[in-house]
Amino acid sequence: MSATLTSPVASNDLPALRNALEKGIISELEFRGEHTLNLTLEALPKALAICKEKLGYEMLLDISSLDHFGEDPRFEVVYELASLDDTRHLRLKAKVSEDEAVPTAVNLWAGADWHEREVWDMMGIPFSGHPNLRRILMWEGYPFFPLRKDFPLAGRPTDMPDVASTGVAPLEGGPFVTAPGADTVAKREPRARHQE
Repeated sequence: MSATLTSPVASNDLPALRNALEKGIISELEFRGEHTLNLTLEALPKALAICKEKLGYEMLLDISSLDHFGEDPRFEVVYELASLDDTRHLRLKAKVSEDEAVPTAVNLWAGADWHEREVWDMMGIPFSGHPNLRRILMWEGYPFFPLRKDFPLAGRPTDMPDVASTGVAPLEGGPFVTAPGADTVAKREPRARHQE
């Protein structure tokens, strides 16, 4: 079984974070031994610093993002942290408006560099204080963010020859459909064509 099912994170780390962050914690969730803290964006840098410097979360496994298209704040950043011996895991989340920047975590984990660049490149969420915030997958000057929910599954046309988005996109007319104007997140999600 996974070490996260018996993770001691709840008994030791969460009280320390609660005391340090107080109103910066919006909610807590425990599911199948995994612990998630939903934080204000203002509390996120302090929480990350405490996790790295005081609680021993030596590894930043991932930084990912969510697009809650139609909601405000629209975006959410997700940090997956772990101890070096892989016995403790913690997930930190914070919502971000379209006009906000997330403070960089490169000063804590050097590996945050590429994760933040990918989130910027694919979702368009900027990271303030990042030493080299430029695209990592798409070319510089590309005006769109491909993982946003309002980016069409068929892709966008381009005038640049021999680039991945020229010609027919692989999913165009394929097995998935989406409804970008739908009133709920569940109705907007891509689904198999036969489930319409």
